[in-house]
Amino acid sequence: MAGGNLMHKVMSYVVNELLVNSLANSRSFQKFAVRTSKKIEDLSKTVGEKKEVLKDFSKNFQEVSFFSRVFFSPI
Repeated sequence: MAGGNLMHKVMSYVVNELLVNSLANSRSFQKFAVRTSKKIEDLSKTVGEKKEVLKDFSKNFQEVSFFSRVFFSPI
């Protein structure tokens, strides 16, 4: 049983090394990685901007809600 485990680790290491080296030397993979990184960075920036807009909207909504309760409350 221990021999099978050792063989699995060796095969896993060899496949991993081959895969990493082939991807590291692949221009198309590098282009893919750069494009993907750029898109994720842009999405992250967009989400941050939208979060700020929603935060401002929430603040304004709370203020309007407060004034509407004051304005429409019975005296």
